[in-house]
Amino acid sequence: MNISISQSSLKNQKADILITFCFEDDSLLKAGKKRLAEMFPITAPVINSDDFKGSLRSTMVLYTGAKGAGKIIVAGLGKKESCTIETLRRAASAASKRAASYGVQNIALEGVAAHSISAEDACLALLEGAMLSNYKFDKYITTSKNKKKINSITLFSDSKQIVNAGKTVLTMARSIYDGVTLARNLAQAPNNEIYPETLAKSAIAAAKGTGVKVTILDKKKIQALKMGGLLAVNQGSVRPPVFIVMEYKGGKANDKPFVFVGKGITFDTGGISIKPAAGMSDMKGDMHGAATVIGGIIAIAKAKLPVNVVALVPSTENMPSGSALVPGDIVTFMNGKTAEIDNTDAEGRLILADALTYASKFKPKAVIDFATLTGACVVALGTITSGLMGTNPHLLDQIKKAASRTNEYVCELPLHEEYEDLIRSDFADVKNSGGRWAGAITAGLFLKHFIGDYPWAHMDIAGTGMSSSERDYWPKGGTGIGVRMLVDLVKHFKA
Repeated sequence: MNISISQSSLKNQKADILITFCFEDDSLLKAGKKRLAEMFPITAPVINSDDFKGSLRSTMVLYTGAKGAGKIIVAGLGKKESCTIETLRRAASAASKRAASYGVQNIALEGVAAHSISAEDACLALLEGAMLSNYKFDKYITTSKNKKKINSITLFSDSKQIVNAGKTVLTMARSIYDGVTLARNLAQAPNNEIYPETLAKSAIAAAKGTGVKVTILDKKKIQALKMGGLLAVNQGSVRPPVFIVMEYKGGKANDKPFVFVGKGITFDTGGISIKPAAGMSDMKGDMHGAATVIGGIIAIAKAKLPVNVVALVPSTENMPSGSALVPGDIVTFMNGKTAEIDNTDAEGRLILADALTYASKFKPKAVIDFATLTGACVVALGTITSGLMGTNPHLLDQIKKAASRTNEYVCELPLHEEYEDLIRSDFADVKNSGGRWAGAITAGLFLKHFIGDYPWAHMDIAGTGMSSSERDYWPKGGTGIGVRMLVDLVKHFKA
């Protein structure tokens, strides 16, 4: 998508559709309507009809008759005192979706000066809302009629301050869009397109020209490293596993890296503990953790942030077959610990265990793993909030702040040692499933057995990774959750 900044007035800006914004407050709404009526007198009857009241997500279309832009969409921002960065994202999303419904290819958004929000944050929020709401996974739709979408967005203003702020965040906006879109495309893709080997190829292709180094460990190298968890889950599949290592060195040579770990189960049948048929097609998205960390490191690299980052992706399918892992098996992991298999559908934690062990070799500043790990997390938090667990209060606090700034909600769940009793095994160091109660927490505690001497956080995105409906700038299907949060986290991280 082409994104640009323009210094221009609303009357002089050209685009298929112009978008401007109004607050709901009486005096501000009246002033905004008066400005539009004076600028485009032909629209006065519609403006003065009182149909548009400026509430958040509401829109009004004006037909100006002007050559530069025949249509203007006015989007409501709600009350000025309640305006937040997320308000701007949602208003821009509502307006751009309305614009897209007309089949146009380029739109222009007028910058907003909002109370207590910096010009840079406001510009980035408007661009994020407009860009991310325009996403469609349509590569397999053959009718061109359904593939029309916006391909050019301009942010404009006659204010030099807003224009300069827009120029400052332009690279960041492009980077975020590219990273989130990459994550969404990977998560949305069907299993006959994305499986371990092609996920690795996608990571290599995405890294081209970004400065990110990609190393792919094949099955022989995985065996040599004794990654027993990854190999055990892979037993039932005819496709070999891969372990993807992506490295971005934007910081100083001696700076410790952030390490992101993503669950890369490209399709999850549940294995021998097979899932019900209903809804199983969604399991193409069980590698959203992998999609998040791949999209995250690419976005950080394209933004040229001065940090060092490593992304690790253990990837396999979880299939039932005569050679598949079965309940009662005991698996030995890379760090020598063992686990009794209680449920083969609790497979994500098995492959993450080896990746968390491997992470120690980078002597990381912090390790954060992302995984569509448990249905229990969806029961607890629904599809709006991701589960957050970890061992380092400072890291968890930094993640919460980044989540708040990006509006990618998280809720911390406890890792109290008493829950360990649920995953105690009579035959191995730990059991891979603790049964019905506290399932998200026992999964986190399982992972804790495999972390090294580093600050660690675990993000369970089982509910937030795949959305059953479209909302604001989230699409139906793979959401790209976590990419924006990771960019924000490393940008603002305080040691």
